[in-house]
Amino acid sequence: MRKLLVAFTSCLFVIGTIGTNIGPALVDDRPLLVLFLSSRSRNLFGSVPFIDPLPFFLVGFCRLLVAAIALFYVGRLFGERALRWTEAQVGEMPRIYRWTERATLRIGWLAAFLMPGSNIVCLLLGHLKLDPRKFIPAVASGIVFRLVLMWFGGKLFEDQIRSALDWLDAYQWWLVGGLFAITFFQASRRKSPGAPTT
Repeated sequence: MRKLLVAFTSCLFVIGTIGTNIGPALVDDRPLLVLFLSSRSRNLFGSVPFIDPLPFFLVGFCRLLVAAIALFYVGRLFGERALRWTEAQVGEMPRIYRWTERATLRIGWLAAFLMPGSNIVCLLLGHLKLDPRKFIPAVASGIVFRLVLMWFGGKLFEDQIRSALDWLDAYQWWLVGGLFAITFFQASRRKSPGAPTT
């Protein structure tokens, strides 16, 4: 089960990276595909003018919740090793990660509601052995709150989103290529090539 969990989480990480990088090129033509691959805030926000509310909320909710629960149990089963592996993936932990870690230690389950899409929060709450009966409702309600904000924010700025994506059309694949280049560069600097092992 541990190996399956690590494999599943790694798969989510890979498709999430792909979805994040191709988002600027495809979010207007294939918003559902982009959200299935990666429901990061910028993809959620950018997809609003091009998708109906039901698939937006359904796919966004399921994608974020599955990733949050998977990371929570990685943190729960692997503890400190999972956190140190995450640190190795990003090199020296940026200040925002350290701040997030301190905030999570201080406010506990509330962090799951306030930052439901944060990998480090989900890992850390699992590592802290937070009761899943507290984590899952908190993260689920936080995801719903985030989706509502993204939806109404996207509707409010729909014209600006469309204009920005129209402007990007001429350069979208250059941008995608640049994002993948950055991803490969970051991967080449990682200290640890593999995921936490059993």
